[in-house]
Amino acid sequence: MPRKSPIFLIFSQVFVPDPASVGQHIADVAVTMAKRGHRVRVYCANRGFENPSIKYAAREDLQGADVRRLPFSSFGKKNLLTRGLGTLSLLIQFFFIALFTPNVGGIFFSTSPPFIGLACAIISIIRGTPIAYWAMDLNPDQIIAMGKIKPRSITARVLEAINRLILRRSKIIFALDRFMAERLKARNIDESKIVVIPPWPHEQHIESLDQATNPFRIKHNLAGKFVIMYSGNHSPANPLKTLLEATLRFKDDPELRFLFIGGGHGKKEVEALIAEHKPTNVISLPYQPLADLKYSLSSADIHVVSLGDDMVGIIHPCKIYGAMSVGRPILFFGPKPSHVSDILNQEQIGWHIAHGDVESAVRAIEEIRCIDKSQMTAMGDRARTALSQSLGQSLLCNRLCDDLENALGLESSSAPPLAAGLARRSD
Repeated sequence: MPRKSPIFLIFSQVFVPDPASVGQHIADVAVTMAKRGHRVRVYCANRGFENPSIKYAAREDLQGADVRRLPFSSFGKKNLLTRGLGTLSLLIQFFFIALFTPNVGGIFFSTSPPFIGLACAIISIIRGTPIAYWAMDLNPDQIIAMGKIKPRSITARVLEAINRLILRRSKIIFALDRFMAERLKARNIDESKIVVIPPWPHEQHIESLDQATNPFRIKHNLAGKFVIMYSGNHSPANPLKTLLEATLRFKDDPELRFLFIGGGHGKKEVEALIAEHKPTNVISLPYQPLADLKYSLSSADIHVVSLGDDMVGIIHPCKIYGAMSVGRPILFFGPKPSHVSDILNQEQIGWHIAHGDVESAVRAIEEIRCIDKSQMTAMGDRARTALSQSLGQSLLCNRLCDDLENALGLESSSAPPLAAGLARRSD
């Protein structure tokens, strides 16, 4: 009897149909690797990341990928204790699965849940299993930048030691942009292991729709309104304070609508503004189902992207790609240079506002709402063209899978990879 091909293990706290972006990207990789003939097995949480009352199927076949959802893996995010218990339970399960699963050819993981990389690094030491790391954000960089711990504290030193162990043990490390790659290089690791691949838009769920017949616009009474939308995770790392202060200048404007869609700790700031000032044109909504993403994103006239001043190279605001997919210009709040400002400069598809500059934000909103429709359409067309040429899902996902196969020594049993030889290293 011929020996079965090795199992390609994927560990992720979130996974589709959960709307969290990380899970969606992990699913794209899982499906692509399965289509290439690999035995893909995904382990993830069995409950929603934002809403643990949502329970997903314990097991399913996702286009060839064997998805297994684990119990006692999420108790909600109401406080650190419940969140920590869910993370700890999931990590323990992941560790013993990796330890005792026979014939593992490689392990792929990202940054959710926290410390999953440590578990995988230990497994690589014990079993010699090659591991691959997708750095969706960098820690302890992020919590230091947010002022939660001191750079020279014991906590920071321990976290950095863990981080360096993960980086040393990983056969390949995927960074999301050139700024993140530079931060990784500063750890004195082998630069040849670093690959820069931006996160792609989920094109199978996103398309530009006619606003007049868009059911999302109809449902939320947006007909004839100019819609400015922030869609995604509301986090202190993606501050919205400047935009929120600007919305108060337009709080009684009947022609404008400000939509804040998603979840996260920063959502409280939006809800507080609505409760205190009672603006008639600010709407807060939860994450939309993945199947409805094309409707919600297409309902906007312009999309907001935000990046904290200290977050360049630490996190990557991938919501810009969804906006570009539906052909909408970008109103960017954040520092320059950054990955987003690079795209705006190269493609001429939006406006840049510094955090704290409320007056410039107000002027930009006034300018944007009055701009000729043909100019807005041209900006949207340039955004979609940029995606199709260098930032499309098929191109980037296949590049990532090419490098996974090469780094982990996995042999594809399907046709040659679509993007063979096209992967770009960090330089």
